[in-house]
Amino acid sequence: MLLLLKYAMLLYIFMCFIGGIHAQRVYEVKYKNQADIKIYVTKYKSQADLKVYKTAYKSRAKGNRGLWYFTNYPARAQKKVYFVPYKSQADLKIFFVPYKSQAGWQNKDKEYLIDHKYLK
Repeated sequence: MLLLLKYAMLLYIFMCFIGGIHAQRVYEVKYKNQADIKIYVTKYKSQADLKVYKTAYKSRAKGNRGLWYFTNYPARAQKKVYFVPYKSQADLKIFFVPYKSQAGWQNKDKEYLIDHKYLK
């Protein structure tokens, strides 16, 4: 019984660790020099590199598909972002979509900016 409990605990820790790697947890910083990525929010979907859906739950922000969870603390984020006022200042252009199914990359060349392989 004790062995089974240890196995279950290890499996739980492993699943939490793996799930956390792929989540896109972001934190909005106040100053540009604190950011990992500078982001511009476009007016139209067609202008964006990435269509982003803001989820209220960290567990729903899986993979590099534009499902973002905004954290309240910078230490819990995988990427720190700063929203810039001009398109020319941005590393990445995004458009916020109202539905999860609409999220995704339009410009795969920029995918490396948020890819979990490069996350902290």
